[in-house]
Amino acid sequence: MKNIEWAKKRLEHRGLTSKLLLLAAAICAVTLGSALTASADDAFSPLALTKSGFVTGTTTSNGVNEFLGIPYATPPVGALRWTPPKSYGFFPGFFLKATSFGSECTQAGGGSENCLFLNVYTPQNVLAEEDLQEDHGRGLPVMVWIHGGGFTSGNSDLYDPTPLVKKGVIVVTINYRLGYLGFFAESAIDAEGHLNGNYGLMDQQLALKWVRDNIAGFGGDPHRVTIFGQSAGGLAVHSQLASPLAAGLFSGAISESGSSLDFQDYYDGFYVVTLAAGEALGSALVPAGDAVAASFGCTTAACLRAVPAASLVAVEPSGVDPFVDGTLLTQQISAAFASGEFNQVPVISGGNHDEYRIFVAFEYDLAGNPILTAAEYDTATIALWGPQLGPVIPIVYPYAAFPSGGVALGASGTDGILACPERNGVRLLSKFVNTYAYEFNDENAPPAQSNPAFFGLLTFPLGAYHSAELQYLFVDADFNGLPLAPLSLTQQQLSDAMVTYWTQFAKTGDPNSPSEPVWSPYSTSTDQFQSLIPPTPVVESNFNTGHLCDSFWNTF
Repeated sequence: MKNIEWAKKRLEHRGLTSKLLLLAAAICAVTLGSALTASADDAFSPLALTKSGFVTGTTTSNGVNEFLGIPYATPPVGALRWTPPKSYGFFPGFFLKATSFGSECTQAGGGSENCLFLNVYTPQNVLAEEDLQEDHGRGLPVMVWIHGGGFTSGNSDLYDPTPLVKKGVIVVTINYRLGYLGFFAESAIDAEGHLNGNYGLMDQQLALKWVRDNIAGFGGDPHRVTIFGQSAGGLAVHSQLASPLAAGLFSGAISESGSSLDFQDYYDGFYVVTLAAGEALGSALVPAGDAVAASFGCTTAACLRAVPAASLVAVEPSGVDPFVDGTLLTQQISAAFASGEFNQVPVISGGNHDEYRIFVAFEYDLAGNPILTAAEYDTATIALWGPQLGPVIPIVYPYAAFPSGGVALGASGTDGILACPERNGVRLLSKFVNTYAYEFNDENAPPAQSNPAFFGLLTFPLGAYHSAELQYLFVDADFNGLPLAPLSLTQQQLSDAMVTYWTQFAKTGDPNSPSEPVWSPYSTSTDQFQSLIPPTPVVESNFNTGHLCDSFWNTF
């Protein structure tokens, strides 16, 4: 019962508990007392009090408390498909045993529409330690992880944040609706009068509200919440920065490889921009929502809600994007950053030196079609960049100047799609908020353990590929289902530096500490990035020239 008292005391001390919740807690403390102490395991399980009821978790051998599979929203199924998420009510019996992950959201290969779960990871005995510190109600800083996957795949379960938690922060990982179930504009649905299109972003915001309202019960500070994410999760971070509806829900933001072509002009119109365009026109990658409905013979929202989720997944593209819906997103992200009309909090933003090589590997080498000749390279550039820009790429990125066609195509893809847009976004943000720019530069970042059936097909090294940095922040971050090789001693030193930077930023809004090299805020006058390279990060001054940003990509 001591854990119950700690949880109750913390919530009362911070003024977050309503009279109804106190009454329910008092009743449940009595009625559940025998159940909570029925065994040795239950007696020593970590416990927290939320607005939905008591939550018990488990403690790992590494000294981390895990509360897994906590529902934060009513399942968005049936008539609630394609509607804004609703907060979860009370747990059955006012009690949840949070010891296993909830379902991932519907995607290729499985999942469920009942997927709006989150996981909370805290240092062991955080509640007791805080009471001893007499911190005047100031809990531990909180980091909320938004997973990537093109907004069509991924889940919160893949990321073990133990290294971050061991540095004295609480980490929350969340699921959110994906694919057409999470990002969909269609005339009949959009005529219903509710917030439309960006259901996945709405889920993220509801999860952040859950953190605001409940994290004190886990020993966290609801006023120190940093959102962070990678790839589509990084784009989600940018979207939440730009969203008026996310104001006040976080105090810092970290975007890893999240900059999009919204920060460039040469793919103008490539993505869906507005709900109206999404309904009727679609984009180069995403079909119009009305056309999707017609393909199922549907003209009503009720008809669409009866379509099996797996059938929707079967026809969706490999990636979707948020819409400018007029409420959650009132303008393009680049416009919000340029005008200063965004949630002005400190930001860490960056990417990886060889981002695009992994995409080349999957599209060419692993498909049995490596780029081995200049002619094949020319064809590949047209396929990537289109008939107008494509013929120019081999002039700027000559086949003969690179060790292989895969590296050559990876260079233009990295520079044009990710690196230079990243720099453009950083330059916009830095005019208004402290922005810490980085580039992950470990060219020997581990791929998966030796697998001839996979890596024997590659004709080039992956380098610092897209997602390579995740294994430096999380435990057991796999590589497309394959186990990663362990980090070397120098790579572990880099990992320690990155974890320190990320968690120090969550604590103070500034990544700097006495233990790591100084990381100065980005300035357009110096144009310096922090190079995350083993064993010790250094200042990088050649990002612009190395990626041909101002000399080529920003000339359009």
